[in-house]
Order: sequence, then C-alpha cells, then structure tokens
Amino acid sequence: MEQLIIKTLTSSFEEHAHTQDGVEFWFARDLQKLLEYDDWKNFIKVIKKAQKACENSEYSVYEHFAEVGKSIEMPKGGTREVQEFLLTRYACYLVAQNADPQKQAVAFAQSYFALQTRKHELVEERIRLAERMEARERLTATEAQFSKNIFERGVDDKGFGRIRSKGDKALFGGNTTQDMKEKLNIPAKRSLGDFLPTVTILAKSLATEMTNLNVQAKNLQGETDITTEHVDNNTKVRGALLQSNIIPENLPAEEDIKKLQRRVKLQTKKSLTESGKLEDRN
Repeated sequence: MEQLIIKTLTSSFEEHAHTQDGVEFWFARDLQKLLEYDDWKNFIKVIKKAQKACENSEYSVYEHFAEVGKSIEMPKGGTREVQEFLLTRYACYLVAQNADPQKQAVAFAQSYFALQTRKHELVEERIRLAERMEARERLTATEAQFSKNIFERGVDDKGFGRIRSKGDKALFGGNTTQDMKEKLNIPAKRSLGDFLPTVTILAKSLATEMTNLNVQAKNLQGETDITTEHVDNNTKVRGALLQSNIIPENLPAEEDIKKLQRRVKLQTKKSLTESGKLEDRN
C-alpha cells in the first residue's frame, strides 16, 4: 500500500513538471495542490520563506522563483488575473522544506525534490568531468603534434620544453610553468595541464593549435622563430581571456585529472555491473 502511494505521488510530481528552453519548472499553484494546501494565502507564506532561504544561500531568487501573471476563469464567467510563480527544481525543494511536514505529501516532496536535485547535480558534475577530460586529451594530442611538427624543423625535446614554458609565461601573465606549479601546489614531476580548470586547458590548446598552423603556413624554422610565434599566440589568447575578466594565473587548481579518470572508470564499471544485475532479474 505504501509503495503504491509513493508511486502515485511520484507520478503526480513528474506529470506536473514543465520544460522550456531546457529548463524544468513547476507552477506554484500546481505545487500548492500537490502539497495539499487549500488556501493560496497560506501557501504564499511558504513561498516567501523559501525565497528567503534561497536568498540566504546566495542564489538568485528571481531565477528560481519567476513571478508571472495567470488568468483563471471565474465561476460566473469572465477571467481574473492571479499571482503565479514558475519554480525551478531547487525552488520546489526549498518550498517543500518550508512547508508543513505533518502533511504526507509535503514529507514525500521533501525527499523527492532533495533526491531529484542531487541527481541533477551528479549529472552536471559528470558532464563537467567529461568536458575537462576531453579538453585535457585534446591538449595532449595538440602538444604531441606540435612536438612532432617542430622536431622536423630543427627543435629537439629540450627545445620543445623551453618553447612550451615561454608560451605558459605569456599565457599566465609572466608566470613560468614552474611558477604556476608552485603557485598551485602541483608536484614538480606532474604536468601542469593535469591540474588546470577546463577554460585554461582549452586556452593552452588553442594557442598551441594556432602555433602549429602558423609554423606550417609561415614555414618557420628553428627554436627562436617558433618561440616568438608561440609566445605571440599565447599573448593573444590571454588577451581574449582578460576581455572576459578571466585571469588564468588566478584561477584555482582543480582535482588531479588522473584521479578523475580513475573515478569515472570505476563509476562506469559500477553502472555496467548494476545494469547487468537488472537484466538478470528480467
């Protein structure tokens, strides 16, 4: 019986969800009924408390509680404009947390929206990890091509290291690769790129691809000319970042990319195992 009630409530909350421009939301007046509030005046008090909680959490109240007008039909004909809100999943969670827990629907909603919010956070985290790992792999491939390209133009591995370091110095506002490692507490033997945020990894990759392209287009030879080209490209990329108020040397280090790869691999293995168990049950 309890499982049936939970299934029914879950369906009710999911059926009342709407999506616009990729954003999921609920109408406050729908949520009012789902949470078993008969009087809008009482429910609006709950919404006000939820808005305050949102503000205290330093999230935008306007983004999570969008107030809109709504026309309703009157019993004797005609329509009347009433107050309405579009609530994000997070807003619904806050409303549920500030509603009357004695109501069965409220108690369910508190768990439902907490779980749904956490699921959404995990999906977003997984996407961010995938984007960062993809950017890192792209940088590795770009630098490998760069090394091969300039080796054919008279630059050995040590020369490649010097060119890359001077490029980093231009990108990071005068900080060399070693300076950045010390600044971000990165082990000396580890690659700087393994600890950079996605935006900086992409910046390094773009500058390197620009250099690769121009080295061939201009037929540059030798370490001096190629270094000048690489420094120039990193300076240009830095300029683009600064225009967006992004100061690459001031961005904090992120989790070791190799740890992320191991974690994603374990999560994937776990998901496949759980999928197999589900298939065995069917």
